[in-house]
Amino acid sequence: MKDFFYAIQDLFVNVLFKPLDALRALELENWFAASIVSWIFVVICLVAIVYWMLQLKKFNDNNEEDKTVSSHSFL
Repeated sequence: MKDFFYAIQDLFVNVLFKPLDALRALELENWFAASIVSWIFVVICLVAIVYWMLQLKKFNDNNEEDKTVSSHSFL
């Protein structure tokens, strides 16, 4: 049973975390190259937010949203 857990440890440490170890080593040489992954995620999130806001504006302009008060009538 102990070998099973050592195999899981070996899989994660020696196989799945290799790209992260490479990024950590790259950061010491070139910070901009190591940060490119973070910037890619930032750009993807920015594009998704802009698309989402444009879709919300489109539905708001078409008056497709039900704005009737169904609860908390005191508001």
